Amino acid sequence: MSDAASPTDSSDRSVTMPVLAKGGEREVDLTRDAPFGWWPAIAIGLVAFIDRVEVNLIAGALPAIQDHFGFSDTVAGAIPTAASIAAALLLLPAGRLADRAPRVATVVVVVLVWSLFSVLSGLATTFAMFFLVRIAIGAAGQLYNPPASSLIADYYPSRSRGKAFGIERAGYYMGLPAGVIIGGAVAEAFDWRAVFFIAAVPGVVIAIAMATVKEPLRGLGDRIDRLKAGGAETSSTAAPHTAATINASIISEAKTLLKVRTLRGVIGAQAMLSLGVAGLFYWLPTFFERVEDIGESAASGLAGGVGGTGIVIGIILGSRMGDKARPGGWRIRVACGFLLIGAIGLSLTVLIPGVPIRAAMVAVACIGFAGAIPNLTAAAADVVPSANRGMGFALLQFLTTLGGAFGPLLVGFMSDTLDSISLAMLCLLPPLFFSIVILARVRSTYDTDARTALATT
Repeated sequence: MSDAASPTDSSDRSVTMPVLAKGGEREVDLTRDAPFGWWPAIAIGLVAFIDRVEVNLIAGALPAIQDHFGFSDTVAGAIPTAASIAAALLLLPAGRLADRAPRVATVVVVVLVWSLFSVLSGLATTFAMFFLVRIAIGAAGQLYNPPASSLIADYYPSRSRGKAFGIERAGYYMGLPAGVIIGGAVAEAFDWRAVFFIAAVPGVVIAIAMATVKEPLRGLGDRIDRLKAGGAETSSTAAPHTAATINASIISEAKTLLKVRTLRGVIGAQAMLSLGVAGLFYWLPTFFERVEDIGESAASGLAGGVGGTGIVIGIILGSRMGDKARPGGWRIRVACGFLLIGAIGLSLTVLIPGVPIRAAMVAVACIGFAGAIPNLTAAAADVVPSANRGMGFALLQFLTTLGGAFGPLLVGFMSDTLDSISLAMLCLLPPLFFSIVILARVRSTYDTDARTALATT
């Protein structure tokens, strides 16, 4: 079968081209934002959602778990930190696997493993057992990201990647407040053990849904971009893996990718942002409970409800603005603006007393963070060649996972040290403002790096 794409109508709106990894051609409308529909992004968004729900169940049920096992805020913060570090250690091998193994099958297996570990969390009889199971689920939790992000980049051309990653990130960040709300409500209605049983069945259902996604040809989205621009598609440009790429070691491949300045900037900014967001959502119910003296279920419901509303608004605004494809590092500029909104919102959440104003500022902060993140993820996809996207996203997730790992621990440690959860939350602000500075420094390189990645795909 030839890899060349051939026009099928006089207007060049459609071409017949290879689409699936297992072979088979189909007609593709080059003018559509989603030539193969939005289901692949939605299925991956559901995977991201159930992952974050499971991880953040512990945040909603944290006061009850602390009462049962009797551990300090520092130890409470160390639980997600240890889990994230375990995940980070496996991310680079996972990225290498995503560039070589069937990605859909990998994601399905990972989701099934989460479901098992979630049940084991509820069955733990000692804190040591509980801690070890949470580390295990953390190690498995991020392994879906490199293959899933690579799938999105292949299914969607550059002009719609912001929307596609917006759907995936919406699932991811809606899972944060959903997990908090469900964890708090179930812990109060039943007990904390029941919290961890509820994610297992939805996890299996979502794994089955993910299995319906077909494995696309690697570099498919970039081929559509070239054809839309009028470029030739030949068998030589269609082959995504060179011998040098296949034989390169994980470390040497990572070093090569980190030479892309825009990618370095996006990774650094997202690491700082992840630290702030992870610390915010992990401790927000406890913050409302202690500072505003409201009940456990009400605190988790408030934190999750306003946070979820802000996330939806931010995802819609951020993905639509980022996909306008204007010159001058547009995606990066959009991300900077939203990050500034988020940092200011979080500052006012901590500094201004009163439940209504704090809740409103949480929503503002989440609008900012949610508007920035899909643009940063899409920018990373744009500046990395398709043959290396699994490793590129592994690098991104590796360092952002490490950044997020220390957010809950930082707040927990400072809360014990200062005897104030409010002052501890203020420690999240400097990294957030620093992320804006990092992005501003790479705005001018985005367009050039994106063109280079497309030319080498």
